[in-house]
Amino acid sequence: MNSSEEMAVSGMSAGRSAMRMGPAELVQAAAMARRFYLEGKSKIQIAEEFGVSRFKVARVLETALERDLVRIEIRVPAELDAERSDALRARYGLRHAVVVESPAEAEESPDPENLGEVAADLLGELVSEGDVLGLAWGRSTIHMAAALDRLPPCTVVQLTGVYDAGTAERGSVEAVRRAAQVSGGDAHPIYAPMLLPDAATAAALRHQTGIARAFEYFDKVTVACVSIGSWEAGISTVHDMLTEEERAHYASLGVAAEMSAHLFDAEGRRIGRDLGERCITVKTDQLRRIPEVVAIAGGQRKAAAIDAVLRSGLVTSLVTDTSAADSLLTAGPAPRSALNRTDPDDTLRA
Repeated sequence: MNSSEEMAVSGMSAGRSAMRMGPAELVQAAAMARRFYLEGKSKIQIAEEFGVSRFKVARVLETALERDLVRIEIRVPAELDAERSDALRARYGLRHAVVVESPAEAEESPDPENLGEVAADLLGELVSEGDVLGLAWGRSTIHMAAALDRLPPCTVVQLTGVYDAGTAERGSVEAVRRAAQVSGGDAHPIYAPMLLPDAATAAALRHQTGIARAFEYFDKVTVACVSIGSWEAGISTVHDMLTEEERAHYASLGVAAEMSAHLFDAEGRRIGRDLGERCITVKTDQLRRIPEVVAIAGGQRKAAAIDAVLRSGLVTSLVTDTSAADSLLTAGPAPRSALNRTDPDDTLRA
């Protein structure tokens, strides 16, 4: 996700306002601008070369911009929407927001695959050598792992159980292995379902050697990658694993979103805490202590769920698409900063 700045210096197309400068002034201003913008020289260096003060250099450069002698264009790859990205980051107080152009034929589809590709590049920027990278189950995180082609040496740990233990080789276990292979670090997968029939079974599984070893890394995670689901069939993993009676129960509590097997209402408050006791997953208070939590989620159908999770304070950065971004940027009053990572429930009790 590289951006480039192209500086064009032109006296011939300077415009009527720039022609108020004499030809000697125009030539000198163009030369100074070229030195500063294209050659990367400092104002002091330019002043020494032209035998003037650095203050005059500053004035000349400012005049060159005002009179259109210098044109500055900020360019990013066509698939990235810089304006929406910055607006989304500001609205939610995120550390990073990256908005990807939605494919015209997939605007209604959740989590287009290109989100994973962009998220893979973002992780390449965020992860440093020696970090512990945590990956939660989700289609978008699986796509991200498949697209990874660079990561500094780091430890990779799975943050949730799998949707179906029988698909571990094609799901989150393989994502953890893939990320560890790219980074050259250790992998700590979890060979267990995400949701168990009861709390006792889940507690017993957490004490099994391999799973317990992965859990020991949860408090050491420095960068995490998570997915977000809205409360509907085919888009929420937890929704699809529950019985009709259980779905109705959590719907009655106002569930609007699911992330890493935790449920949230529209204001970002966690609900259905009893469900967490049946799940193999990282705890919300552990997620809240992770310095960088990147959520990957897109599509208009997920917009309300993304909004709810961002309001929880658990996520610091987001990779999404223009379809979801447009809904998020016009959805009700602006929330508190996502970087204010207090629990909304604690705020209510205060």
